[in-house]
Amino acid sequence: MRLRQVLSAKIHRATVTEANVNYIGSITIDQDLLDAVDMVPGELVHVWNVTNGERLETYTISGARGTGVICMNGPAALRCEVGHKVIVAAFALADEPVEPKVALVDDENRFTAYA
Repeated sequence: MRLRQVLSAKIHRATVTEANVNYIGSITIDQDLLDAVDMVPGELVHVWNVTNGERLETYTISGARGTGVICMNGPAALRCEVGHKVIVAAFALADEPVEPKVALVDDENRFTAYA
């Protein structure tokens, strides 16, 4: 069996709503968005900052439903500012094709459609 690391979920061009450098680390994401792409709290994610080109890895924390929160916590808060656009991507190890869930959001981080 050959496992490949493939894209499983992506939140495309979300807007950073908060940056809290004094938190212990991670990215807080509205639970509605996590559900939309089947991400779970504690999951390893890549964060690609569309605004400044920064890239980082962290893990997800569930944020309050319906708030649109995308909060960069800990050191990640030094690499993303409020108002920056980011892509949040998760990957899975699989030995067969995976159909990724890619969520498009509006400027308030409300789910609008699947890509």
